[in-house]
Amino acid sequence: MNTFLTGKSVRFDDRHLHVELDDGRIISTPMSWYRELQNASIRQLTNYHMICKGTGIEWPDLDYHLNIESMMSVNFQQNAA
Repeated sequence: MNTFLTGKSVRFDDRHLHVELDDGRIISTPMSWYRELQNASIRQLTNYHMICKGTGIEWPDLDYHLNIESMMSVNFQQNAA
């Protein structure tokens, strides 16, 4: 059984990063947790790729990588704020 959170798609609004998982769930976190993404252009934000068998997201224009499971971590929130 696969216990990793694997992503299917990414979208943004003015406040949140939303990641749709392969199982249909959606994880939403504040954009303020991701300074690199918060300061990026729409073109840069929409240029992403799923990496590591869907467990991560890469924004090559920003040289930024995000592990999807880290979006669920309280420690990630505290470190990013």
